Amino acid sequence: MNYSALTPILRTLALEAGDKIMEIYNADDFDVRSKSDDSPVTAADEAADAIISKGLREAFPDIPLVTEEQADSHDISATTFLIVDPLDGTKEFIKRRGDFTVNIALVEDGVPTRGVVYAPARERMFYTNSVGHSVEEAGPFAKETAGETTDIRVSAPDNDALMVVASKSHRDQATDDYINKYAVRDSRSAGSSLKFCLVATGEADLYPRLGRTMEWDTAAGHAVLAGAGGHVVRFDDHSPLAYGKAGFANPFFIAYAPGVDLKEN
Repeated sequence: MNYSALTPILRTLALEAGDKIMEIYNADDFDVRSKSDDSPVTAADEAADAIISKGLREAFPDIPLVTEEQADSHDISATTFLIVDPLDGTKEFIKRRGDFTVNIALVEDGVPTRGVVYAPARERMFYTNSVGHSVEEAGPFAKETAGETTDIRVSAPDNDALMVVASKSHRDQATDDYINKYAVRDSRSAGSSLKFCLVATGEADLYPRLGRTMEWDTAAGHAVLAGAGGHVVRFDDHSPLAYGKAGFANPFFIAYAPGVDLKEN
C-alpha cells in the first residue's frame, strides 16, 4: 500500500462528504427513515456514502470496500480492505447536536492501520499521516492542500484522577457501573467516533463501550487512537479488538491510554 497516496485521498473524500452532510444539516428539514435494523438513515448518510464509495473505488479498484450503507452486500474474506461509515452519529445529526463524523479507514490483517475522522460541525479533523502517526489538522480544510497539523498523543494518565468519555446517545447503567470502578476526576459525553479522538489527544484517558457497534463505527477512530499511542481491547478478555469479523459486529470494548489500570468486568 502506498500510504503517501492513501492519506490525501482519504482526507479529501472526508472533506467532500462533510460538505454534503453540512449542506443537508443546515437545511430547514430533511427526511429520516429506518433501516431494517431500526437504526435511522438520512439523505446525508446516503449522499456521503456515494461520494466516498465512488472516490475509493476509482482510486483503489483492487481493494475491497465495506460501507455501512451497503452492508447487506458485503462478503469480505480479504485481509486488507477499506471500511467506511459516511455519517457516524446519525442520531446526533438528526438532533442537530453536532457530534457526528465521517469515518474512513484501511484495515490490514485485522488491524486498522490508517484512518481519518472528520467532524464537520465541530470543525475538527484527525487522521493518520503517511507513516502512521496521528495528527489533528487546523482549518480552513482546503481540499487540495492540507493545512497546519499538530501531532497528537495520548495522555500520561493519573489512575487516581482519570478523565473518562462515554457515549452521548447510548450510555446506560452498565456503562456507569463500570466507570464507577475507577477513580474519576471528570467525565464527559460525546457522540460518534469523536470519543476515540478525545482519548488520542489526551482530552480523555478512558472510553468504555458496553453496547452494540459495528466495525465501520470504530475502525477510523481506532486507527487514529493507535497512531497516537493508544489501545483498543475487548471488554471481556482485554485482547486486541480485531477487524474482518463475520458480520462486522464488534464485542464490547475499551479504548484507553497506556498506563490506565484496566478493571475487570
